[in-house]
Amino acid sequence: MIHSTVLILALGTAVALSGCATTPAPEIPSSGGTGDDCAVIAAVAKEHYGFNTTDRLPPPVKFDPGFDPQCDWSHFGLAFEPYDEQAGGDPRERQKWVSFGRPIYDGRGASIRSGIMHGPLAGMGVRCRVISGFAGWTVGECEQTWVS
Repeated sequence: MIHSTVLILALGTAVALSGCATTPAPEIPSSGGTGDDCAVIAAVAKEHYGFNTTDRLPPPVKFDPGFDPQCDWSHFGLAFEPYDEQAGGDPRERQKWVSFGRPIYDGRGASIRSGIMHGPLAGMGVRCRVISGFAGWTVGECEQTWVS
């Protein structure tokens, strides 16, 4: 009888204390992205597209709406300039850009959507699998998703 009373009191205390615990609100991702976002984008830019700061400069970059990672591209050996749809000059030049979506992470790495336009009706989109390892983020494979 005493053991069952102690057990009931212990369970009652545990239930009461669990009611006091608060569940943290889910974290809302900022539009700025994370350091991993920057590294994943840089891996695709360098390994898939072959961009660098010397002989293969990237076209202007744009990101999905609501996603605007604030990355130090020079840290990754890249020189991205933001895409400006309203820029003056040759309209064909405004048709040149590279785009990136927000990476989606899982237990094996990340996947990211990207696209590139070389000019009017000359571009393609890909979904790349990027793996995290000892060498940082590296591109595993990319599959084509659209062609213009």
